[in-house]
Amino acid sequence: MLKTISVLSIALAFTGTAFAKSIDNQLSQAEKKAGWQLLFNGQDMSQWRNFKSDSISSKWVIDDGAMLLTKGGGDILTKKSYQNFDLKIDWKISEVGNSGIFVLADELGSMIYSHAPEIQIIDNERHSDTEIDSHLSGSIYDLLTAPSAAHKPAMQWNTVRIKMLNNHLQVWQNGVSTVSMVVGSSSWNTLVKNSKFATWSNFATSEQGHIGLQDHGDKVWFKNIKIKEL
Repeated sequence: MLKTISVLSIALAFTGTAFAKSIDNQLSQAEKKAGWQLLFNGQDMSQWRNFKSDSISSKWVIDDGAMLLTKGGGDILTKKSYQNFDLKIDWKISEVGNSGIFVLADELGSMIYSHAPEIQIIDNERHSDTEIDSHLSGSIYDLLTAPSAAHKPAMQWNTVRIKMLNNHLQVWQNGVSTVSMVVGSSSWNTLVKNSKFATWSNFATSEQGHIGLQDHGDKVWFKNIKIKEL
């Protein structure tokens, strides 16, 4: 009898743990205590708005607990801007799809990417833009290349962590470190000078900005978006 109860208890404990891990768009008690905040609760997009707009397009919809960009939704950004932060976000891209996550985004330029570095989101196997290594997912677009170990095929969920502390930008994709660079350092500036951004005035010069999500014309999903200010 004791053996039966013990086995049952282990089974229930395992089931409970698995269930807890499967709940999206929620903070654990440990995360709440550590100061994490949700940027998406799985039900609405109240903390987001379109670039240079006070509202968000109806083309951004909720799909099975994820933010889904449908055609014509436009680039969006957080209503709040951040300087030092730790950001976690899950993303999934459609086949032959392209998108991105922006940091330090402002609204002084004509486009959301005018001054903001982009963490690339893309279908590595099918999209034509991936002929350049620094255009693969998890890379800082046109600047730094993510290793192949960080990549997953299209239509699979990926987890990205982006940390910015005193201009030190770090990125992990699927648990693999893809970027560690001080924005504005001589090494960073050399990369910029050798990229498409060489003549872009004020690119990545701000020390504070919004988190942005790109509309590149393709379906893309986001969930489990959470941030901790440092």
